[in-house]
Amino acid sequence: MSSGTSRVVGSGRSLRLLQLGSFTSQFDRLMIAPMLVVIAAEMGRSVDAVSRAAAVYFLCYGVAQVGWAVVSDRLGRVRTMRLALLLAMVGGLGSAVVPDVEWLVAARGVTGACFAAAIPGALVYIGDTVPVSERQAPLTDLMTSSAVGMAMATVTAGAIADFASWRVAFALTAVIAGVLSFLLRALVEPRLGAPAPVWSSVKGVLTNRLALLVLGLVLVEGLVLLGPLTFLPVVLHASGLSVTVAGLLTAAYGASVLVFARVVKGRTRTTAPWVLILVGGGMAVLAYVLMVISQGVFAVVVGAVLLGGGWAFMHSTLQTWATDMAPGHRAMAVSLFATNLFIGSAIGAALFGPMVDAGSFTAMFAITLAVSVPLVTIATLGRRRYATRGG
Repeated sequence: MSSGTSRVVGSGRSLRLLQLGSFTSQFDRLMIAPMLVVIAAEMGRSVDAVSRAAAVYFLCYGVAQVGWAVVSDRLGRVRTMRLALLLAMVGGLGSAVVPDVEWLVAARGVTGACFAAAIPGALVYIGDTVPVSERQAPLTDLMTSSAVGMAMATVTAGAIADFASWRVAFALTAVIAGVLSFLLRALVEPRLGAPAPVWSSVKGVLTNRLALLVLGLVLVEGLVLLGPLTFLPVVLHASGLSVTVAGLLTAAYGASVLVFARVVKGRTRTTAPWVLILVGGGMAVLAYVLMVISQGVFAVVVGAVLLGGGWAFMHSTLQTWATDMAPGHRAMAVSLFATNLFIGSAIGAALFGPMVDAGSFTAMFAITLAVSVPLVTIATLGRRRYATRGG
């Protein structure tokens, strides 16, 4: 790693471009949540049928990670992100003009697969150019921009769907992706060595016991922290709120991530990583205890705030861990990390969709609560054990 490249990513403009990519990716990922009811009503289909578009998006987003890692090692980090965003623009515009739910599912799958390179690409770029001791600060800034994207998605997309059309929302992120693809040309490519054979990179990660632990944890984390999130606006809408108001209240999640991310950033040098995981995991558990008891507006909004805190504390720490769990195969390791996160999320969306359609909100939250307890326990103990070995 050259000091020159390190200064490049540390510059305000370079980091802002990476943050804008994260913002756009998260906005696109989450904006379907407050629009599920509107799309279902316009197309004459159930919420469960439309939610498959979200599940397929998450699945394609996750599966595509490995492919983009291979491309990134050969084409370059920046070139790969630019190509992916350009293709995401095509998928997004396609999402805006689909005639039915089946075409929507296909278009969202393509878009998810293309946006898949944005955040992992930024993570790998930072991993390539910033020393591990200084890495959590820019990674937390990256997560902060993602949180803003989430918050803006639930507020803006719901309002656009109510007052204009859900098609406009999909077209919006498509245009932003195209513009961003052009702007990213300002980033300097990190110097990369000769790429390892694909199977060698995969094997290097999958034969690493630490990597297997982290990959297993993030798979379950995707189900716990992202699975029910897609349906929180639907739960609020069932309480009699409009799509716009439900989206606005769900934005408490993104706002919470934004606030708690600043807390995490200030604590990274003085607080052990396993403590951050325990705090974040504890907040997630408390959120689901609250929402099992009640699915009223107050309980869901407070639960969303707690889940945002859980994401800020727990996921940012696992994410930093992932950038150093197999440093010789960083691009593949980070890609598999993101793959597992969104496969877990896709499993959650597919599992909970029929429950939400049937109004079985308590069952959804109870299942997530039951899974979250062992997740937090194993993640906390695993990170503490790793720390005692000098990691």
